[in-house]
Amino acid sequence: MIVNKLLLQEFFRAFHIQRWNDRVRPMELLEMDKHAHKMIIAYCLGKYEEDNGQKVNWHGIIKGGIYELLRRITMSDMKSPIFNKIKKNKQVFARLNKYVLGELEQIVENETIKSEIKEYLENENNDDNLSKRILEAAHIFASYWEFRIIKISNPSSYQNIKIETELLNTLDSYKDLSGVNKLTQMHTVSNFVDLFGHLRFQIRWAQLPRVPKTSVLGHSLMVACTSYFFGRENNACEKRLFNDFYGGLFHDLPEAVTRDIISPVKKSSKEFERLIKDIERELAEKEIYPLVEKHWKDEISYFISDEFDNKIMDKGKIISGLRVDDINKKYNFDKYSPYDGQLVKAADCLAAFMEVWNSCRSGIKTEELSNAAKKIRQDEQKVIGKIDLAKLYSEFEEV
Repeated sequence: MIVNKLLLQEFFRAFHIQRWNDRVRPMELLEMDKHAHKMIIAYCLGKYEEDNGQKVNWHGIIKGGIYELLRRITMSDMKSPIFNKIKKNKQVFARLNKYVLGELEQIVENETIKSEIKEYLENENNDDNLSKRILEAAHIFASYWEFRIIKISNPSSYQNIKIETELLNTLDSYKDLSGVNKLTQMHTVSNFVDLFGHLRFQIRWAQLPRVPKTSVLGHSLMVACTSYFFGRENNACEKRLFNDFYGGLFHDLPEAVTRDIISPVKKSSKEFERLIKDIERELAEKEIYPLVEKHWKDEISYFISDEFDNKIMDKGKIISGLRVDDINKKYNFDKYSPYDGQLVKAADCLAAFMEVWNSCRSGIKTEELSNAAKKIRQDEQKVIGKIDLAKLYSEFEEV
């Protein structure tokens, strides 16, 4: 299997990496949250390039985002200016990437994924310049978004002007991407990016003592990466991989306007669950969709409406109620825009399990956390498509 305990734990390390840790911060700014925000920004930038008639390699963007996250985790909290200086020294940078690759080869079991990571690390000057520029611009804007928080908390810092000038000058070098101009000029889509960014302020399992304190935003990227690799296990077509990744990333977007209603409350009755869904749809129409281009709405709605249902598009109509095996056999083609809601749900449960499991293993253990880990493990003893969840959960010790 591509997804194993070692790989999941490596991703989870990003919840421990503190950003801007040499500044006063009103809250923890985590690597996982930053990369989640970056991939949302990349979505917006890519969509604008498509609107301008460009062919966007979405699979390249997704892989680049995931593999760059793994590199950053391996390097821990190296500051971007230092990293950029190292990149200019090709010999030193090659040695750094060799070290990163050596570390990741001990974690990644699948040979195809290993070779892709190797190719990503060794081939900085790849032919897919548009995908690379979209990711770089998204990375810088996500950093700038964080800096605006830092600047307020450090009003007297002599470095504020220098840092802001460098970030804005770097962004200016990507102004050929129309989405960058819209973001920096505070177009409506910048409010969408802000709204998504607010998910980093919402802490999951808020009523329970737990380490690390994961946010809804970071959790969403954990789900997205896992559901993407689940899709790879099922030999998914590129549109399906795109849907599984961004479906995982978007699945909690309604919580930006409803906040995090815990699962036991949501599922207290079918009537209440339906009511919450209706409220989420209503608020999405009022507070989310007006922030994006009108022709993006259908795709985003596809991700956040009935987000845990398997579905396809056939002749403009959504067909749901399918099994992953059905999609594998009949609908694994881009023209059907297949979406593995069941795999997104499995990834969501797995991410929740890791949040409580890691806390218990770190010594912050309560009866509620222990019971949650046991219940998720018991509920997920199943096989979905080519994913043996029971085998995957068996890699984790009881807590």
